[in-house]
Amino acid sequence: MKVAVLGAGAIGAYVGAALQRAGADVHLVARGPHLAAMRQHGVRVLSPRGDFTAHPHCTDDPAEIGPVDHVFLGLKATSYAACGPLVAPLLQEHTSVIAAQNGIPWWYFHRHGGPHDGHRIESVDPGGAVSAVLAPERAVGCVVYAATELEGPGVVRHLEGTRFSIGEPDRSVSARCLEFSEAMQAGGLKCPVEAELRDDIWIKLLGNISFNPISALTRATMRQMCLHGTTREVIEQMMRETLAVAHALGCRPAISVEKRIAGAERVGDHRTSTLQDLEKGKPLELDVLLAAVVELADVTGTPVPTLRTVHALSDLLAHQSAPPTRSAA
Repeated sequence: MKVAVLGAGAIGAYVGAALQRAGADVHLVARGPHLAAMRQHGVRVLSPRGDFTAHPHCTDDPAEIGPVDHVFLGLKATSYAACGPLVAPLLQEHTSVIAAQNGIPWWYFHRHGGPHDGHRIESVDPGGAVSAVLAPERAVGCVVYAATELEGPGVVRHLEGTRFSIGEPDRSVSARCLEFSEAMQAGGLKCPVEAELRDDIWIKLLGNISFNPISALTRATMRQMCLHGTTREVIEQMMRETLAVAHALGCRPAISVEKRIAGAERVGDHRTSTLQDLEKGKPLELDVLLAAVVELADVTGTPVPTLRTVHALSDLLAHQSAPPTRSAA
């Protein structure tokens, strides 16, 4: 099995190292000091489950890799529309694109069934720009429950969790999903193939849609947001409104608001990825987390007044802090 990891940051390099350890033919696409370090020393994974080093092929030029069986997409969703030149050399007829994406994916209504089948979500696929680059037919969804960070160039710190749930848009248990799942498990990770992956998407989104934008607006950690009474009330209401949209679309995420907040509080003084991006001057990945759900509320006629308010404020913040446009590489 040949796999290219496009955007081999903390999550991508972790997955690539695990797959390489399992015997897959792995190629990591990265850039800068991180790429140089991985080329020289391999990917060093520091984990409570045991440290290890893997030596996959590393490059900044996907043309060196050629067609693969699976592309694991570790890029931010804000880079998807511009990643065509990077993805194209990796594709053959049956190549799958496994997108490790937070929020609502561009393929959400592909082979969805029901009244919204084939509907394009403008917030995540503006003008069809993402679908033109990443054909929905190639998409395999992936919900990441692992937490990692780059401790330094070429060094991945694994904090907790090893689960990467995957699934087909049409809910089938496909051969390509089973192949990738088996390789991930051989590398020491959990990778269940979920027929109803959209339920997993909404479970994770409950936290991302509330904590991420509020943390960027307030600079607060997870614990601070949970312990501040009125902020906690806003988060609870955002989660309830999000569940209402999920239910209107036929999903039944198996988690309560109370349990989701309790889990976040246990994380402690962690800064969300959106707050970290803000501090580093990177684009804020809020369209797929928040704007998309407001758009889906319009599609389903679901009232979401709190989501609309937080979206208005965080959208202004995102535009004020937007960095100059640059390549997705």
